[in-house]
Amino acid sequence: MENQTFDYIVVGAGSAGSVLANRLSADPKYRVLVLEAGRESHPWSRIPVGFAKLIENPAANWLYSSEPDESTGQRRIPIPRGKLLGGSSSINGMVFVRGQSQDYDQWAQLGNRGWSYQDVLPVFRDMESYQGDADDEFRGRGGPLKVTESNESGPIYDALIKAAAEVGIAYTKDYNGAKQDGIGMTQSTIRKGRRMSTAFCYLDPARGRPNLTIQANALTECLLLEGKRCVGVRYNLNGQQHEAHATREVVVSGGSINSPQLLELSGIGQPELLKSVGIEVRHELKGVGENLRDHYSPRMKWTVPRSLGMTYNDKGRGLGLVWEALKYALTNKGLLGLPAAPIRAYIRTRAGLDAPDAAISWVPFLADTNFKLAKNSGVTAIMNILRSESTGSIHVSSKSPLTQPAVRFNFMSAQLDRDVTLEAMRITRRIMTAPSMRDIATDEIAPGVNIQSDDELLDWVKRNAETTYHPVGTCKMGSDPMAVVDDQLRVHGMEALRVADASIMPTLTSGNTNAPSIMIGEKASRMMLAAA
Repeated sequence: MENQTFDYIVVGAGSAGSVLANRLSADPKYRVLVLEAGRESHPWSRIPVGFAKLIENPAANWLYSSEPDESTGQRRIPIPRGKLLGGSSSINGMVFVRGQSQDYDQWAQLGNRGWSYQDVLPVFRDMESYQGDADDEFRGRGGPLKVTESNESGPIYDALIKAAAEVGIAYTKDYNGAKQDGIGMTQSTIRKGRRMSTAFCYLDPARGRPNLTIQANALTECLLLEGKRCVGVRYNLNGQQHEAHATREVVVSGGSINSPQLLELSGIGQPELLKSVGIEVRHELKGVGENLRDHYSPRMKWTVPRSLGMTYNDKGRGLGLVWEALKYALTNKGLLGLPAAPIRAYIRTRAGLDAPDAAISWVPFLADTNFKLAKNSGVTAIMNILRSESTGSIHVSSKSPLTQPAVRFNFMSAQLDRDVTLEAMRITRRIMTAPSMRDIATDEIAPGVNIQSDDELLDWVKRNAETTYHPVGTCKMGSDPMAVVDDQLRVHGMEALRVADASIMPTLTSGNTNAPSIMIGEKASRMMLAAA
């Protein structure tokens, strides 16, 4: 067993871990090791629409799934997670959403000093290079992460914006600016037709540093503990076990599934649960693996007459696909350059709210279950409550690091989630049947106009909805008995051990979680370097 010594060890080279690897190694006096269980890269990762090729691909995706339960009609819900350098930023839909100021102010109100919106806004500005019309008070222009507004255009987007206005939803040029409300084109981590993953934006520029070691295909099996101090990690590379030691700190950045799993495999968690699978208890922390939240999203679908030629079901098949490939090669536009949903709206489902409580995003085509373009022409609308109150858990089901942990979402268990989801679906129907969409979206095919009552709609959601792949909260930040890390992201009761990824979020942010995860990596690196 080979032994190595570094100043910092980062477990996981994903959305947050790649940031940490870059920032911690920027000072040549610190030796940094970053371990990634996945492979270096995949050819489809570079092309934006490649997410459709990677979402079920075991070469680039861990292909986790949830335990079947009543809330999902006893279905196993797929949970794609990136299995590459860059983590899920290398396979996701590239949608860039910071969330609302209220999200972070709530974190601060829960006792997490330094996490209010005014605290994190400078971090968001510093990390991005936004190419779009925006207020520089809120947006950054010179950061490593390249962000652009979708370059999609056409009559279907124009009609959706007009239809939204007809039901009282205004157009917004920047939902990441002063306020989130409104409908607008999606901002995404795409530049010049290329996916801007954290592997590309953060790891690649740092690769030449002699003090940074990037090791892919290295599965971290457990943390090495001496009493209540973390001194390193044990990992498996090509069937051989290795140990690496950290003279300063270990930071776990495995994401909301793998970070609690690694803590539990190392004996940190709920004693009875750990004992039940044969793991020696090293440190009791009741909150490890609890507080799981995600956005549970029904996909509503409408047919669009093929004669209109508006959707990629029409434009992306046969010779049309050849043209789309050529258009992408020449202009970076079209089907191959798409983010997951090129247009979205943030809405308020009832009067009196200070900010949006639900989101709707549209995909300009219908997809089969294998993510290939369907033969029929249509449009898909995806909606969800923004700040879900339903919570679940992620826990080890074996002491083997190769066994997937048990994921229990417990979706729609909170009444608020049910109420807001239902109203978001009804608002979506109003948009899709507004005058500007009347000749475009001709028939509702899912759930179908015959499904109208609350009970019928909720039953359909239970049997058909999926997540939007935003698991958070399983190593939540706070000072209450269920918190796992403090506001410096240090694991409670442990020394030289932090967690930095989406698992530390006390609550869901109002939108996609990749941008906040990258911010967490940036903020964690500042905290660690300040404490050095």
